[in-house]
Amino acid sequence: MDKEKYLTPQQIVKELDKYIIGQNDAKRNVAIALRNRWRRMNTPEEIQKEIIPNNILMIGATGVGKTEIARRLAKLADAPFTKVEASKFTEVGYVGRDVESMVRDLVEQSVNLVKAKKKGEVEEKATEIVDEMILDILIPPLKSAGVQQSIQTPALQVPSSDAELNEKTREKFREKIKNGELDDRRIEINVRTAPGAGIGMVGGGAMDEVSMMNLQEMLNNMMPKKQKKRKVTVAEARKILMEEESAKLIDMDEVKDEAIGKAAETGIIFIDEIDKVASSSQRSGSADVSREGVQRDLLPIVEGSTVNTKYGVINTDHILFIAAGAFHISKPSDLIPELQGRFPIRVELDNLTKDDFFKILKEPKNALSKQYQALFEAENVTIEFNDDSLDEIAETAFQVNSEIENIGARRLHTVMSKLLNDFLFDVPEIIGENAHIVITRDLVKDKLANLMKNKDLSEFIL
Repeated sequence: MDKEKYLTPQQIVKELDKYIIGQNDAKRNVAIALRNRWRRMNTPEEIQKEIIPNNILMIGATGVGKTEIARRLAKLADAPFTKVEASKFTEVGYVGRDVESMVRDLVEQSVNLVKAKKKGEVEEKATEIVDEMILDILIPPLKSAGVQQSIQTPALQVPSSDAELNEKTREKFREKIKNGELDDRRIEINVRTAPGAGIGMVGGGAMDEVSMMNLQEMLNNMMPKKQKKRKVTVAEARKILMEEESAKLIDMDEVKDEAIGKAAETGIIFIDEIDKVASSSQRSGSADVSREGVQRDLLPIVEGSTVNTKYGVINTDHILFIAAGAFHISKPSDLIPELQGRFPIRVELDNLTKDDFFKILKEPKNALSKQYQALFEAENVTIEFNDDSLDEIAETAFQVNSEIENIGARRLHTVMSKLLNDFLFDVPEIIGENAHIVITRDLVKDKLANLMKNKDLSEFIL
């Protein structure tokens, strides 16, 4: 593996710092886990299979950054990533999602990633083919004199001068197509229609979900592909035809093999709300038995097992699992011991302070203030937040969290929405183009005054 392509733990933390405020302990642990993947792939082959990932259990209240850390980590690693909620799963034999579905979701994500990469590799060739197809519709080619179209039917005798003129015209149009000069011109193309919504199958019986999907796909492939004519612009035609031509140039068997390998070696599964399937030591009953059943179903997946997917069989031994939960009612020790042992790294995330809120509003690349500025700029209106106003917004969000319910950084979204909704409604009719809005501390106090006065009402508003 190319060492230069993989970030060091310190570089990973620096990248995460661009989007996530605080939580340094969690960042360090996920950075080490990610780098360990590269390290494992560079160990002697006989020991590679023995090195298992150190799965991580994040403990912290809602809105402190657990999901964001996992999601950003997957983007940094260019790895397949899927997020699931443990509370959505049910024990085998009950109605609900089975735990293996999260692995199938991961493989689906991996296939999409590999397909996107392969499309990029064949884009140049596909573009040439599509441009020629559009050119043939606009200026059909002529056959020069003496050339025969088929054995049965001789070609029309076209003087060579006409054929040369045709080719020169085609060359001019070829350049226009490449330069986008004809993008608005409407043409008629043949488009493949997707097979129907699926062939109904009655009584699956003992067939599992994967077998049903494979059978469905096989039957759809057997159905004749229909085509219909559509009148679209050249730009639209290029998009439609690029999809079709790229698909023809990509070897799907190669995509499946690569995707399975990528998911198995670099996949990340984030299991949220794992505390919801922990059996509280203070309670007992059928619900707790069911929760324990879900944990026992999760165990073999996290330990390492083989799962059938419609793209092939995947081994879960080296998938990185990151579990997270608030653990307000239950505690990590309420999980079954075997599952606890599969999450050796424990990270407690800090509750966010008012200063954290201020930094979240101002510093990250995707800061909420920057998002709203972009929304207003779409209407040619500029909006400016001074530090005093951001400090007041942070103070209000922190106070509402303290006195009503702590939902972490998500509170900032509701406070900002309350603050700016009137402006967003007045643009562009009342607040015209090129307007400049300055958000001050006094304005924030005025707009958000009612939030703290009437807590009952605030609970419904926020």
